[in-house]
Order: sequence, then C-alpha cells, then structure tokens
Amino acid sequence: MRYQQFYGFLRSNGVKLTLTVLLALGAFWVHLAPALATTNQVVKIALLGEPPNLNSTKATDADSFFIIGHTMEGLTRYDQAGNIVPAVAEKWEINDKTATFKIRKDVKWADGSPITAKDFVFSWRTVVDPKIASEYSFLLYHIKNAEAINTGKKPIQELGVVAKDDHTLEVTFEKPCGYFLALTTFPTYMPVKESFFKAQNGKFGAEASNILSNGPFKLTSWVHGASLRLEKNPNYWDAKSITLDAIDIPYITPNEGTRFNLFKTGRIDTLGLTKNILQDAQREKFKLNKFADGTLFFMRFNFREGRPTANKNLRLALAKVLNTNDFISKVIGIPGTLEGTGLIPSFLQGATKLFRKEYPIAARRQNLAEAKKLIADAKKELKLTGPLSLVWLTGDTPVATSEAEYFQGLFKTHLGIDLKIDKQIFKQRLAKASAGDFDIESAGWGPDYADPMTFADLFTTWNNNNNGKWENKEYDAFIRKAMNTVKPKERMDAMAAAEKILLEEFPIIPTYERTVIYTQADRLTGVVRRSVGFDPDFTRAKIIK
Repeated sequence: MRYQQFYGFLRSNGVKLTLTVLLALGAFWVHLAPALATTNQVVKIALLGEPPNLNSTKATDADSFFIIGHTMEGLTRYDQAGNIVPAVAEKWEINDKTATFKIRKDVKWADGSPITAKDFVFSWRTVVDPKIASEYSFLLYHIKNAEAINTGKKPIQELGVVAKDDHTLEVTFEKPCGYFLALTTFPTYMPVKESFFKAQNGKFGAEASNILSNGPFKLTSWVHGASLRLEKNPNYWDAKSITLDAIDIPYITPNEGTRFNLFKTGRIDTLGLTKNILQDAQREKFKLNKFADGTLFFMRFNFREGRPTANKNLRLALAKVLNTNDFISKVIGIPGTLEGTGLIPSFLQGATKLFRKEYPIAARRQNLAEAKKLIADAKKELKLTGPLSLVWLTGDTPVATSEAEYFQGLFKTHLGIDLKIDKQIFKQRLAKASAGDFDIESAGWGPDYADPMTFADLFTTWNNNNNGKWENKEYDAFIRKAMNTVKPKERMDAMAAAEKILLEEFPIIPTYERTVIYTQADRLTGVVRRSVGFDPDFTRAKIIK
C-alpha cells in the first residue's frame, strides 16, 4: 500500500502517532520504500505469431520453445553464462555406455505433486512412440532402441531409460554421444506427468488448462491469436531466484510498425528490429544491441513425386541466379548479417577450432549465363514448353513478404519462372511444410545444441524435419559415421563430407546467417540472449525502475 494509506490504516486502528512511533515508522519506510518501488515485477512483450504447439513432446519451433523454456525444465538447463548446470537433476554420472541422473527430492509440478524419474521415462517413451509422430524423435536416437521403437520394430517398453527409483534415472546409450548432456536441456527431453497427460484426452498443450508446468513460470492465460500470460510458479524448486512476477504477452502481431509503436509508448519492454524500422529506432535514439543468434536461413526444395524442384538442373539454375550479397543488402538490411555458404554456420566449433575454419567453403557467385543454360536444360527434362510455375511457401511477416517478392522478381526476370507466393501464418506454414505442400519453402533452422550435428542430421532420411524429403544414401552414411564415433576429427571429417554432398546436390540453397538487432526498456535488466537454448531468456530478469 502507499505511504499515505499506511498512516491512515494505523489511525483507523487506534495507533497513537507519538514521536517515537513516527520515528520508527520513518525508519521502517526507508527500508520498505525500495521494495515497494519494484513490486510490479512484470515484463511485457509482443510475439510475432502464436506458438503453434506447447506440447513438449511434439513442439518444433522457436516460438513454442520460448514459452516451453520458461514454463518447463529438464534434467539440466543453461545458466546466464551459457553453461549447462543442474536443474531437475542435482547431479549425474555419464560415460560412453550409460548416464545416471539423480533427481532432486524437492522438485514439484505446479500442482504440488512430486516430479519423479518416471516422469522422464513416460515423456521419452511418448516422444519415440511411432503413433505420436514427434518430428523431434530423432533427438533420442542416441538412447538404446529409440530408433527401432520409432520405426515400429520394437515396443516402447524397451527404450533404454529406467526409473531405478523415484530419484534415480538410468539411461543406456545405443552409441556414445559426447553432447548428450546438452540434449537434456532441450524441450523434447523435458518430463511429462503421465496421469495429467492422459487426462487431457489428446489435448495436452492445447490450452493453458491443458499444461502442467514444472519450470520458473506457469501459463495462466492463453487467448489464441491475441495474448498469453506466464506467472511465477511458487512450486518451482528454485523460486527464490526468480524476481519477475509475470511475463505478460498482451500482443501477438507480425506488424513491425505496430510493435515499434508499442515499444515507443512503453507498452512493451523489448523490440526486435528489422530493416524497415531500424532507422526509426536510430532517430528515436533507442539503445541498440546486437548478437548473432546462430540461425541459418535457406530455400528448401521439395523432392516429392511430381514436384519440378526434384530436377537438379532447375535447382542449380536457381542457385546460379542468386546474388546473396545483393539479397542481404536489399531485403535483410541488418548490419552483421553473414552470407550463407554452407550448412554448418560459422559459430560452431569443429575438432580444434571453428568448423568453418577447418572446412572452408568458397562463397557462391552469380552466373546468369550458366543459370539460363541450366533452366533451359531443366525445362527439356521436365518436358515443359510454356512458362515454369513454382509455389513459394513463406510466412506473413514483412521480412518474409519482402524476401518472397525479391525472389519472385529475380526468378521471373532472369529465368522466366512464375513464382506464386503462398503466404501463411506461422502455425499454418509449419503444417503445410510438414505436409509437403510447396515447391520451395523459405526456411530457417536454429541450433538445438552446440554441435555441428544439430544442422548436419537435418537432411537425413530418418529426420522428420526433412520437409523436402531429399534422400541420399551416401549423405546418410557419413552422418551415421559421425554419430557412431566420439573422436572429434573423425566426426567433423564425416560431417564435412556430408555437407559437400549437400552443396553439390542442392536440396537447399543457404542464404544467410542471422544477426539480431534489438532494444529493450531501461527498466529491464538480466535478460539473456543466446544462440543455443530458448531465446530471449527472462528467467533471471528483473525490473529495476
């Protein structure tokens, strides 16, 4: 309550305001006032689109992972410095064959019930259950029998994970995995309470009421297409370290002008900047911050039967017509954006130094004469006499629209291709991409863990995120080789060999590595931006004014 109200309360309750009392109250106020000044610990943000899937066993996208990362927690997590630290598990032992995690005795679900090792067993079995069709099931393939279960060859009970007791989780590996600990930070590895999951009758994660949290916050409100609200979870094992009372998301809009005005008028506390509003932010003298978030963007081609993009000469023609630097300058327009040359982004470590330093790739250069020859050959092979028409699947943001229109003009001018733009909201775009309803998909992939494999296995036949359904046995073999050894040089050599095949066959055309420029309110501190793990991370943020 306020200062004046506090004195009125005392008077009304018969407290005599003697000098002694007043002095005591004054001393009390000196200590109380700073606390009262920061009691409104609520950060307000806007999302570009609604999270498509808050079921941790099935989610695949960054927007969903942002919410899940704040409301759920796995065996481990990333701290503010980017280190993997204990979370639900207080300690562990890992070797080439097994891993044993000791579950904290004081960890609880938001409903107050204890979290046990059985919650991880149920969750991981659910992920690899072929009936669930989790697109991230491949992330568990390092666990014994996971791939055989996921392909219907073994029952889920044979998954190599056992609850020895309520506080001991034992994992048996199919093959050694040097980055398994990093995988345990990821949403797909987070626990799920079996009784709650089954009580939702197939709607787990569909509404705020269909979600049971165990993380720093819990989702208390979700008005689809409009807003979400996350409030501090008092049953979180480390709740004393959480300062924020809530993360309020009162706006969901892809309109960058709207988000700019929301930030300018103080209605949201953070703002990501695009080319179109960067100059406005500079004129307003906003304090700008920059970091490379590790995301690679690319064109993905569809190889399903009947799709013209399965033709190699067509894909090569599109690669030859692209001037990546011109595209970055005219469309992306963010300082620090890097040209996409290969599948493995520049920030990831190789055997002894950065992967891109160990296995350099020459940047592609535009060659219009060769592109025209290639497209003529492609049309002959496709038996086309008239114009070639392709469908470009993309999002509904201004940047996505600008990108699509850029390529629409480029392909029409130099190759005579009619590019039809299929613009969808984020959730629908993901659904159409998974269903293969496109010729070219405007796609991006952020790292799930800090190892080149998080990009390298994306185009294997067993990866459900391989939306274009490209298949190459030699590529698969190199990735298997990399997965079956922990020797750094052998692993990196195999992934580099696989990448070489991909860049010769062009199931994708890399375009750029994203750099993010953002601003945030002066009153907000402690926000962590990272390339690996959910981003941004507000778990240790606080309001200081």
